[in-house]
Amino acid sequence: MDERNGLAARFEEQRGKLRAVAYRMLGSLDEADDAVQEAWLRLSRVDADHLDNLAGWLRTVVTRICLDILRSRRSRPEDLTEQQVLDAVSDSTQGNLPEGEALLADSVSRALLVVLDRLGPAERIAFVLHDMFAVPFDQIAPIVERTPVATKKLASRARHKVQGTPVAPTAELARRRQVASAFLAASRTGDLTAVLAVLAPDVVRRADPAAVPPGGAAEVRGARGVAEGTVVLARRSQLAELALVNGDVGVIVAPRGQLLLALTFTIEDDKIAGYEVIADPARLQRLDLAVLN
Repeated sequence: MDERNGLAARFEEQRGKLRAVAYRMLGSLDEADDAVQEAWLRLSRVDADHLDNLAGWLRTVVTRICLDILRSRRSRPEDLTEQQVLDAVSDSTQGNLPEGEALLADSVSRALLVVLDRLGPAERIAFVLHDMFAVPFDQIAPIVERTPVATKKLASRARHKVQGTPVAPTAELARRRQVASAFLAASRTGDLTAVLAVLAPDVVRRADPAAVPPGGAAEVRGARGVAEGTVVLARRSQLAELALVNGDVGVIVAPRGQLLLALTFTIEDDKIAGYEVIADPARLQRLDLAVLN
């Protein structure tokens, strides 16, 4: 009994790190906890006295479990309902998650989770372990069943996808980001005046039917009408964040890391001249998404 209690104590010392690894690999707190619990069950069936590096052994086991989940996982539902979005906003704003889970969820951006979810299983494992947790390639290689050189290429390919390829120079991208950030901040607070300040007078907003609220219009013209429609959807904006969309500054709405909406902007003279709300699952899948650094 004392040996088992001692082993449990050693495992608990690693639990936080294991959850962090699993969450980045899976993008789901529940699945991350399941993977960590499975690792404990496997540990309880081996002779831990013969493990030279318990932390490394546990990380490898959790990674293999996550890899199996990623390989067997079917595509996530992309047709989340408006009520699910509002529920997710409620979870985020009312602190319904336990403190530890909230901190873990906040440690990874939704944009990163969306991009990671588009990587192949082996790419995701290689990128997460090496780029986020500094695990050497020679230790990752056996897990993904590649050579260290091939594993390095996996991580490099994943890194390129995560970072994306901007279509504008750095300075121009920074200006567009400032405008989009001001728009998003004003949208979150429902500040009509602040929204109007970043819109061109003749701004046009177009939206896929799935993104239009009941009684709304797919196309709205003029700053006042666009701003008022934006303020109405302030709660949805709580789950939005900036991202690189088709190489340019955009916004995604991704509750629990699941892509629901994407916004693309036309910015002229530091004003939003137009934006499109993309909600059709097929169109969302075709978007080139990356993290906006």
